[in-house]
Amino acid sequence: MLLKEKIPFSYTFGKIRYEMLIILGYSVLVWVLYHNFHFVRIAIPLSVPAILGTVISLLLGFRSNQAYDRWWEARHIWGAIVNDSRTLARQVQSFAGKGYADAGRQQFRSRLTNRQIAWAYSLGQHLRSKDPMEGLEPYLDEEDIDYLKGFTNIPAALLALHGRDIDYALEMDYINRYQKVELDRTITRLCDAQGKCERIKNTIFPSTYSMYIHFSLLLFIGLLPFGLIDYFGVAEILAVTAISSCFLLIEKMAIHLQDPFDNKPTDTPVTTIAGNIDRDLKQLLSERVSVPRVAEKADAEKEVFYVM
Repeated sequence: MLLKEKIPFSYTFGKIRYEMLIILGYSVLVWVLYHNFHFVRIAIPLSVPAILGTVISLLLGFRSNQAYDRWWEARHIWGAIVNDSRTLARQVQSFAGKGYADAGRQQFRSRLTNRQIAWAYSLGQHLRSKDPMEGLEPYLDEEDIDYLKGFTNIPAALLALHGRDIDYALEMDYINRYQKVELDRTITRLCDAQGKCERIKNTIFPSTYSMYIHFSLLLFIGLLPFGLIDYFGVAEILAVTAISSCFLLIEKMAIHLQDPFDNKPTDTPVTTIAGNIDRDLKQLLSERVSVPRVAEKADAEKEVFYVM
């Protein structure tokens, strides 16, 4: 996870640069009509845009809270995925640890642990609408790869392979029935976490609500110059641009936060989290820690958390 203490100015206002230019031109036009052509009747009481601005502020505040709740829920779910992945690897090492030198037990531990790493990477790519099989070859054997070719939901298929291997381990007496139940519970929690992530991904923010707020915001910006022209004079141009920019930035923030799996800088850093799972599980497996194979440079650059 990359951290930055300051948000670049170009990044912040680059999101609304075109809107700012349009508003700036609109404010200049109103000022020219008022002062040069003496269209004095276009001025309106300041209370009109003030009341509308208050209503829009409440709506934007509610939308921002809802968008942040979606983002925070996604991050909370991936925190649980980290914990359950470690739990699964620990349980496998502990339950099948008897006869550590046994080749069958070693293969069972290694297959399940590496497949869990593949599942974390695959789920992140699946949520970002990317190829969920990309980069998984180092973690899976040919049998698993052939099995996955017949599935659309690759992460769900990987969990199904977990269940198959656990049944096999029970038959081979690598684990007992009580241990199988505990492993099943952990896999169930992972399956639940995947379902929660897919719910957030597939449940869009109500488009009509966004449209109504946006139209109301445009109306507020359209009326604002006429309410400030009598009080600020030429400074009305800067005042309207500044006030409108604040409202537009809040709207943009809510839009970016409401979809935490769209591969944006404000997304949940799923590739970085999967890389941490890769490192931790390899250490539990007592293998050499490798650099995450799936995390691409482009993803790493996009996975940025800005800390105010």
